Order: sequence, then C-alpha cells, then structure tokens
Amino acid sequence: MTLCSRPTLDALVTLARAAGDAILEVYNGPFDVTLKGDDSPLTLADLRSHAIIAHGLALLAPNVPVISEEAAVPPLAVRAGWSRLWLVDPLDGTKEFVNRNGEFTVNIALVEGGVPILGILHVPLDGRTYFAASGVGAFRAQAGGQVSAIAVRKPLGSPLRVVGSRSHRGDRLGGLLEAIGPHDFRPLGSASKFGLVAEGAADLYPRIGPTSEWDTAAGQAIVEIAGGHVVDRDGNPLRYNQRESLLNGDFIVYADGSRPWHTLL
Repeated sequence: MTLCSRPTLDALVTLARAAGDAILEVYNGPFDVTLKGDDSPLTLADLRSHAIIAHGLALLAPNVPVISEEAAVPPLAVRAGWSRLWLVDPLDGTKEFVNRNGEFTVNIALVEGGVPILGILHVPLDGRTYFAASGVGAFRAQAGGQVSAIAVRKPLGSPLRVVGSRSHRGDRLGGLLEAIGPHDFRPLGSASKFGLVAEGAADLYPRIGPTSEWDTAAGQAIVEIAGGHVVDRDGNPLRYNQRESLLNGDFIVYADGSRPWHTLL
C-alpha cells in the first residue's frame, strides 16, 4: 500500500484536526492533571486525542503498527520486525497545555526503515497544520483551509532566527546560543518549532537534552522534505525504532547547511 500520497496526507490532516478539536474541548474547560511514572503530566486531552488517532490509523492502515506516547511500547525484539510504523504524540507539549499558553501540537509520523517519510504537525489553538510526505512535498494549511507549499530559508539571513524550548533552556543551550553569533531567539513549546524551520520562519532549532522519538519524527519528516536537516551530535540524521530506548540525544535542526551546525552541540 502506498501511504506517501496526497490523499493519505489529506486523510491524516483531517484526523489530526479531529484530535485537535477533542484537545480544545478539554483545554477550554476545567481539567485534572495526573503524573505518569516519569513525572510527566497527563490529561484527559492526551487520552482522547490518542483514542481518536489510534482508531483513525487502524482504519487507514490496519497492518501498520503504532507507537504512541499514551500506549505501552513493545520491546525492541518485537519492534525490530516492523518495516514501517506510525510514531504518534497525541498531545506534544502537555506542560504548555497545562499552562494554557497554546503551544502544543498533535504529531503523527510514518517511519520506514528507521527513516521518517511522512509527517503531520497540527497546532490546535490556531488551526495551522504542517504536513509532508516523501515524493509529494511539504505544505502548510491554515485554519480556513488555505494550503501552500513550504520550504526552508536558504541562504541564511542576518540576524539568524533561532527557536528553542520554552521549558528546557539551560546553561548548555545558553552557551550554544552565544557561539552562534548575532541572532534573534524565540522560545516556544512543542514540535511547532520544526514547522517554523520548515516554512522558512526560523533558521535553527537546537535541542539540548532528551526527547522521545514521537516528539521529533513528524517534525523531522516535514523539515527534511522542505529541504532542511535534523542531525545528532555527529552530524547524522536522527533514526527511529532502532534501539530499546526511544529517547533521542541532543540534536539540531537547520535550514542551510553552509555551516557545520552539529559541532555546536
């Protein structure tokens, strides 16, 4: 089955928006917050979004397994036999959701042979959706339905436009930002930072500290298909479902490869 197609992308955008609507229903009223085993927050919005996406993916591609933040993850001995899989974060940026700053996303990625080849990033609060598939292209849809092709910005302008985590800024990121040189820095929650690089609104997104594979796969697909790069400390693209742990190390997202950005990590 060919999943990298415009009809599949359109179906996934609709699915992500349905999940986003369910998230906003919770967001716009009182809600409880519980803590998972790793002390990360969990809300009814996470669970409702997961249920909608899991059901939709099962209808769209019943033979493709799903790894979601809100479901048990099989051991690598099982996952190693999967040639392709969905990686899903039903609500990326739950801390931002709890803080009610609107900076949260719905992330859906298709991974094949460890490589993210399709991605959806939906921003429920303003209705933006970034989506891309290998061989199809990268796009942004507005809340009103207007769709435009997107691409990273090349060559770099001055000052450099940098986005980074709102919740995880530390001394190492501060030192990295100093090494970059003149820049404008915008703190932002969730995977929406990938979308800004992909559409040319930002040039660089460095991430110091752990993330999970469902946090990055969709954004990486979109950035790479839009002409950018997502690499680790050694300059290698992030790869998925290759290890027992689903945690990523430090990485950097960039539009223009005219500098060895990974050496800043």
